[in-house]
Amino acid sequence: MPQAPAPEEMNVYQNAEVRFEVAAQKLGLEQGLYRYLKYPSKEVTLYIPVGLDNGQLEIFVGYRVLHSTVRGPGKGGIRFAPDVTLDEVRALATWMTWKCAVVNIPFGGAKGGVICDPRKMSRGELERLTRRYTAELSEWLGPERDVPAPDVGTSEQTMAWVMDTYAMHVRQATTAVVTGKPIELGGSAGRREATGRGVMICCDKALEKLRMKRDGCRVAIQGFGNVGSMAAKLMQEAGYKIVGLADISGGLYNEKGFEVGKAIDWVYNQKKSLTDYPGGGTKMSARDVLFQPCDIAIPAAIENQITEQNAKNVQARVLCEGANGPTTWQADAIIESKGIFTVPDILGNAGGVTVSYFEWVQDRQGFFWREQEVNERLYDVMTHTFDQVVRYAETHKVNNRIAAYMLAIDRVASALKLRGIYA
Repeated sequence: MPQAPAPEEMNVYQNAEVRFEVAAQKLGLEQGLYRYLKYPSKEVTLYIPVGLDNGQLEIFVGYRVLHSTVRGPGKGGIRFAPDVTLDEVRALATWMTWKCAVVNIPFGGAKGGVICDPRKMSRGELERLTRRYTAELSEWLGPERDVPAPDVGTSEQTMAWVMDTYAMHVRQATTAVVTGKPIELGGSAGRREATGRGVMICCDKALEKLRMKRDGCRVAIQGFGNVGSMAAKLMQEAGYKIVGLADISGGLYNEKGFEVGKAIDWVYNQKKSLTDYPGGGTKMSARDVLFQPCDIAIPAAIENQITEQNAKNVQARVLCEGANGPTTWQADAIIESKGIFTVPDILGNAGGVTVSYFEWVQDRQGFFWREQEVNERLYDVMTHTFDQVVRYAETHKVNNRIAAYMLAIDRVASALKLRGIYA
């Protein structure tokens, strides 16, 4: 059932709201537009009946929030996790609006979630849950309405089930209704690596800006799911030294660096715990990995990892956010006062939604690009956006996070003014 409200600092919707308010104020956004952009367009709560393998009927609570369709259809993942809340989904949908706008792709923001523990459910139970959730939302979803993608606890397989269920309801093949799906069903080459690759591109640009060298640059990464593991793999191949790794089981720090390919094999192929990895190092909590000696810290797991209480412990020169909302708004001033160069989440992890956009384009035109072409286009988008955000920050004398929000909000507000309000 729905969770109790989070403590004030840990309320991710409030974190999203505060940054929006600061940026909107600096932009001088007029009150009407401010109110329009502050609130989601639609929210739905679902009570989803699923027959479990033991013969019992369980009711799961699910959500879908559509924040904005001003610049295009809603875009946003579906999260399966035990601690999903409506506030969290609302915040993530809001962030998606700004993320799509900052990289200038024609989507609005959306997000979905179901309160469940996918690690304790069978494949059959997950399929039945996914299909019923999709069926309940079939009138909301669509290539021109709202396009889901994988998120925490969901995968390419989940998206295949969503696509198939939606196709059965509309009675036609509709590959563009989801992104992040298997290549065989209209997925895009390069999508799996896209968020991690985008993180690496932002780190490269930050080092260039700070006149630091890539070779031997020490990186601590919290999170070993798709984003964290791909960022670690690609960055090590490019010459970075990965000294910190962490997942749900805990963290490891090794100043000599990890062989990331072997760690990925250990966790994903041998199905063993990261903290038991024999190439190990010092064991610690997953959160503490972010506070070890390093040049770049990459939170790539969940929200609220760097807070007012622990921000002073960050030792990195660069903070590149691979997760959504890993830093609370109260921690921002502390991070800034330490002179840490921050790549905010709506830029740092935008590689995923950018290649999701490429996948949607390819599905709709029925013509697919080579992986090299996808990666080149991603590089162009991420480097151009990084430069715009940094220039905006310097021009307006704000930090990179507020600059990214200002750039994004300005684009959505301009589009809204051009469209006008239908009444």
